[in-house]
Amino acid sequence: MIPIEVENRIANYFFRMYLPDEVMFQIEDRLLPTCIWSEEEDLDHDELVRWAIKIIDEQLEDKRFR
Repeated sequence: MIPIEVENRIANYFFRMYLPDEVMFQIEDRLLPTCIWSEEEDLDHDELVRWAIKIIDEQLEDKRFR
């Protein structure tokens, strides 16, 4: 099994290097207000991830990475 820290670092690299800017902007627009106005311990991290995944899925619906 791949350690979770390794998976997270790979995902972070992919997220920063290959996700189109327009998708990043939409994710930031959706998540930042909630993150800015909430305390870290009050954030529902699972919900934030669901919001981001929904945006990514909608924007990259028919696109493939090569």
